[in-house]
Amino acid sequence: MTKHAVPAVGPAEGKQHMVLLFVGLMLSMLLAALNQTVLSTALPTIVGELHGVSDMLWVITAFILASTITMPIYGKLGDLMGRKSLLMAAIILFMIGSVIGGLANDMGVLIIARVVQGLGGGGLMILSQAVIADVVPARERGKYMGMMGGVFAIASVAGPLLGGWFTEGPGWRWVFWINIPLGLLALAGAVFFLKLPKHSGKPRLDLGGMVLLAIATTCLVLFATWGGGKYEWSDPIILGLIAGTVLSAVAFVLVERRTAEPIIPLHLFKDRNFNLSTVAGLLIGVAMFGAIGYLPTYLQMAFSVNATESGLLMIPMMGALLVASVVSGQLVSRTGRYKWMPIAGGVLVAIALVLLSTLKPEAPLWEICAYLAVMGLGLGLSMQIMVLIVQNSFPLREVGTATASNNFFRQIGATLGSAVVGSLFASRLAELLAQRLPAAATGGAPGGSNSLTPAVVSDLPAPIKEAIISSYNDALTPIFIWMVPLALVAAVLMCFVKQKPLATAIEHDVLSESISEGNILITADDADDEAFAPVSGPRK
Repeated sequence: MTKHAVPAVGPAEGKQHMVLLFVGLMLSMLLAALNQTVLSTALPTIVGELHGVSDMLWVITAFILASTITMPIYGKLGDLMGRKSLLMAAIILFMIGSVIGGLANDMGVLIIARVVQGLGGGGLMILSQAVIADVVPARERGKYMGMMGGVFAIASVAGPLLGGWFTEGPGWRWVFWINIPLGLLALAGAVFFLKLPKHSGKPRLDLGGMVLLAIATTCLVLFATWGGGKYEWSDPIILGLIAGTVLSAVAFVLVERRTAEPIIPLHLFKDRNFNLSTVAGLLIGVAMFGAIGYLPTYLQMAFSVNATESGLLMIPMMGALLVASVVSGQLVSRTGRYKWMPIAGGVLVAIALVLLSTLKPEAPLWEICAYLAVMGLGLGLSMQIMVLIVQNSFPLREVGTATASNNFFRQIGATLGSAVVGSLFASRLAELLAQRLPAAATGGAPGGSNSLTPAVVSDLPAPIKEAIISSYNDALTPIFIWMVPLALVAAVLMCFVKQKPLATAIEHDVLSESISEGNILITADDADDEAFAPVSGPRK
C-alpha cells in the first residue's frame, strides 16, 4: 500500500474549491450550532405553554443524548464509506425533526422532535470537522478549526437573539421552522460544494457495538437525570440503570476487541494525547453545558429580563469565545505551538464558574456580562484545540473515527452536565417554590408552579415575585461552584499532553500501483507545484 495525495490542481482552482468546500461545511455547522442555542431563550415560554416545566431538562438532554449516540457511528461510517452522502442524510434527518418540533402540541412530541434532530445533529457536528481533516494539513488546520469554533460563537449570539425575537414575535414554533431554509441551504452546499474522494467497497458495520453503545449511553444519562430527583438513589430503577450501564459498557469493550471494524477502536486509548484531551474535553463539557444551558432561563426569571434581552446578555460570552477561538487558531497555524492554550482555557473556565456562583438578582448587568466573557475566553482557548490535538495523533484513514470518539466523550460530559445540573436545578427549584409560595400564589397559571413563565411572574404581586426570583437564584448559582474542580482537573491533565509537531502534508492510503520507480508520496504542499517526492522503501 502506498500513500499519495489527491490529484494536483492549479492554484486558482484549488483555492476556489477550498472556499466552496468551507462554505458548505460552515453552513452545516451553523445548522447544528443554531439548534443548540436558539431554544435557550424560548425555553421558559415553551415549557410554560406546554405545561411541562418539570420536563424542561429533557428538551436539552434529548438532543444531546441522541447526537452523542450517533457521533461515533457517523465518524466510523465516514471513514469507511465517505462523508458526503452521510452529511446529506444528516441534514435531511435534522430537518425532519424540525418539522416535528414545529408541529408539537405537547411535551412528549417536542421531546421526540429533539431526539430526531439529535440523530441528524450528531452527523452535522462530526462530519464537518472530519472533512476539514480530509483536505487541510494539521499545521494549517488550526485557523480553519478556529473559524469553525467561531461559527459556534456566532450561532450562540444569533441563536438566543432569534429565539427571543421569535418568542415575542411570530411565536416560539419558528425556532424550529427557521431550520428548514437553513437546512436547504446547507443541503445545497453539501451537494454542490463538497467534492470528496469516493470510497469503493461495502463497509463492514459494527452493529453489535452500535447497539451496546446506545444502551450504555442511554442508561448512563437516565440514571444521572433521574437519580436523587425523580427516584431515590437506592430505587430499583436507578440501580437497574447503573447495572445496565456497567454491563453494556463491559460487553461493548468485549465486542470491540473482536470485531473487524470497531466503532471505537480500542487502540485509540493507547495514545496519551487522545486520552488526556478526551478526558479534559469531557470535564469541560460538563462545566460548559451545566453552566450555560440554563443561564438564559435563570436570567429571565431572576433578573426579570425578556427573552430577547437574555439573549443579548449572552453576547459577551460568545464574542469572547469567537475572538479566542479565531486568534488561537491563527496562532497555532503560525507558530505550531498549542499546548498552553487548553491549559489557560481550563483555568479561565474555573475562574468564570467561581464568579458566576456569586451572582445575585440585585447585581448590575455589566457584572454578569464580564463573568460570561471570562467563560467565553476559556472555552475559545480549549474546545477546538483539543480536537486538533486528537486529529494530529492519528493517520488520515482514522481521523473521522478519532474525532468522533473524542467528541463522543465530550458530549457524554455535556449530557451529564445538562442532565445532572438540570435535575438538581429542577428538583431544588420545586422544593424552594413549595417552601416559599402558597398554593394559590401563581396567579391562576393552568399548571400552577409547573407553568410559570416570565410573563406570568412579571404580573404577580411583589412579595410572590420576589420569592420566585430568590428561588431561581438559590436553586442554580450554588451548582456553579461545584463544577470548579472539573475545570481545574482538565487544565492539569492538559499539562501532560505531549506537544507533537503538526503535520504539514496530507497523506492518503491507496492500493499500490505498478510504478517502476517504487512507491511515491505527493504531499499537500507539493500538490500545487505537481511535485513528486520519492519515498524510500515500501510502505505497508
